Amino acid sequence: MKLEELKNLNKVIGTKQTARALKEEKLQYVIIAKDADERVVKNTQEIANEKNVEVVYVESMQQLGSACGIQVKAATVGILK
Repeated sequence: MKLEELKNLNKVIGTKQTARALKEEKLQYVIIAKDADERVVKNTQEIANEKNVEVVYVESMQQLGSACGIQVKAATVGILK
């Protein structure tokens, strides 16, 4: 998957929304920015592992936010099934 494709995919943006969607088993995979604070994304990573959902990493929160078409940084994004 290319980051440019993110704008057009059904997704949830943000750590809380991603964690909630993971718990509800609504996600195909999760994207996490490598520069996100570990304390912020740890719970999301743990839930993804428990639910056997693939985690993909990108370089930065700025890059992830821009790829989603938002004007702010994003630590996590979940791609909906």
